[in-house]
Amino acid sequence: MSQETQILTHLAQGHSITPLEALNKFGCFRLASRINSLRKIHNIKDRWIESNGKRFKSYFIPAKQHTQQLK
Repeated sequence: MSQETQILTHLAQGHSITPLEALNKFGCFRLASRINSLRKIHNIKDRWIESNGKRFKSYFIPAKQHTQQLK
């Protein structure tokens, strides 16, 4: 299964994902690139997270669309 498919499945199940989670779960070093490709077809949103003085994005699919994305 490709990284994009794994990430999309993870998001469609109602989870969000950060770059560190993508690296640990799927071996994905370039989450922003994978998300960019997925956004061409799917409605993926993001928000900035700040933790320990660092800023990074968390990506998610809005709640109403989880089941629609799995079809």
